[in-house]
Amino acid sequence: MFTGIIQERGRLVSLTPVGDAARIRVAAPAICADARQGDSVSVNGVCLTALPPADALLSAGEFCADVMGETLARTTLGTLAPGDPLDLEAALRPSDRLGGHIVQGHVDATAAIRSSTPHAQWTVLRIDLPADIADLVAFKGSIAVDGVSLTVSAVGDDWFEVSLIPETLTHTVLGTRTPGDRVNLESDVLARHVRRLLQQGADLPARAEQKEH
Repeated sequence: MFTGIIQERGRLVSLTPVGDAARIRVAAPAICADARQGDSVSVNGVCLTALPPADALLSAGEFCADVMGETLARTTLGTLAPGDPLDLEAALRPSDRLGGHIVQGHVDATAAIRSSTPHAQWTVLRIDLPADIADLVAFKGSIAVDGVSLTVSAVGDDWFEVSLIPETLTHTVLGTRTPGDRVNLESDVLARHVRRLLQQGADLPARAEQKEH
């Protein structure tokens, strides 16, 4: 579990296909300074399990992670190239401050950035809103974009906006994103559970009728 507060901008060292999966190698000195094998790390919003590099001589400040084919297909990790910057966050400790919101690292969808509009003290990103998660995104609600906890500042039928302050622009990969780039989206876990409960509630009359017959 994470909070969407990025701790380090890492760098992809390599992405090696392994059958229908892949193994990525990430340079992340700050994360690795306090990480152990098997720890969870959010990489551009995707929860991965950290493994040590095979070559111990190169292990300082780097970790590896296996990425399943399903994850490669449903996130932007499969499109990465060596040298690409990465937003990284170590898993939340029970004693940590919850500075953002509860983020699981379970990506719902990817979407393209429609526009990037700079203002005096912030930049507004307008991002496509996939139809299957549209009911999970609300004005002033929380959303994770490439693992960054953000507040929805506007929402339409097929788009939503987030406003990035200078801190976010400087210290996360979102500051480098341009229109056309794809990003990972994770909706608020509370919204997911509410939708599920509403779906279950809608099914109750049908279930009751089936039992009567």
